[in-house]
Order: sequence, then structure tokens, then C-alpha cells
Amino acid sequence: MALDEERLPEAARRLVALAPSGGERETLEAFLDLQRQVLERKAEGLSDADARRALVPSATTPAGLLRHAARVELNWFQHILCGRPPEDLGLDLSEPDSTFRLGGHDTVASLTAEYREACAESRRAADRFALDDAVPHPELGRVTLRWILLHMVEETARHAGHADILREQIDGRTGPFG
Repeated sequence: MALDEERLPEAARRLVALAPSGGERETLEAFLDLQRQVLERKAEGLSDADARRALVPSATTPAGLLRHAARVELNWFQHILCGRPPEDLGLDLSEPDSTFRLGGHDTVASLTAEYREACAESRRAADRFALDDAVPHPELGRVTLRWILLHMVEETARHAGHADILREQIDGRTGPFG
């Protein structure tokens, strides 16, 4: 069965183009961008009420996942990689569930915009480092940009999977681009 590239989102088309000869860094970045786009698309078209609706016992909702993913981007790229203090980024690292907390005025549109901006900041931060550049980490000792990118692919893909299941519970829509 031939792949219909015209129907794929931009990030997926980028991966298809890289498959035969992509370098390590551009492949890692393309996989991360694809997972970012999948996560974002899982909330696309949901009402704000549906995006906030609790379908599991944890704080995991489509809206909460967007907030969490934006905070994770800030933590890994701005705090860990660039060394910015967490309080300057609005991060409360003492309470992990705080990254899912929504404000009264948060909407799918505002959370998506927040996530897109955090991802754009992450890309700009990563551009200043080589894959082997290592930075201090409070628990792991030192981590390289390569490690951060791989971790972020894993983290974002895991949450995209959570979002896929939540979206299926809300309206039956499934699949990475559906």
C-alpha cells in the first residue's frame, strides 16, 4: 500500500522525506515535532468543556495534557538546557501535578498557543547546542541535548497516546492524525 503523503500533516511529511538519508539531529527533531503535532491535534476541534472533562481519576484531560506538555518543554529546554530558574518560567517543581493545573480562563485555543510558543522556544534553545553538549541535571548528573531530545520524544509520544485514548472516549476519534 502506497503512502499518501498529501494527506499527512507537515511533520509527518518531513519524516518521510528524511527516512532515506536524514542525519541524527534532524531525525530526532522531526520525530519530536511529529509527536508535538499529534498531541496538539488530539485537542483540535474539542469544545473547552470536553477538553477539560475528567475521564480518568488523575488530572489527565486533553486540556491538562496541553498545559503539562508546555510546562515540560519549558522545564527541559529553558530550565535544564539553558539554566533558567524555574520560578522565572512559572514552574513549580515541588508539585508534579501542578503542570496539569488549569486556570479559569484557559481554553483549547489559549493552551494550544501556549504549547506552540513553548515548542518554538524549545527549538530556538536547542539550536544553540550540539547533540553532545552536556548540561547539569539535579538528579541525573549531566544530560546531553541528544538525551533531552530522546526523552522529549518519549514523553510527548506517551502523552499523545493518553490524548488519543481520551479523544476516543470523548467522540470516538482515533489515530495519530485523526
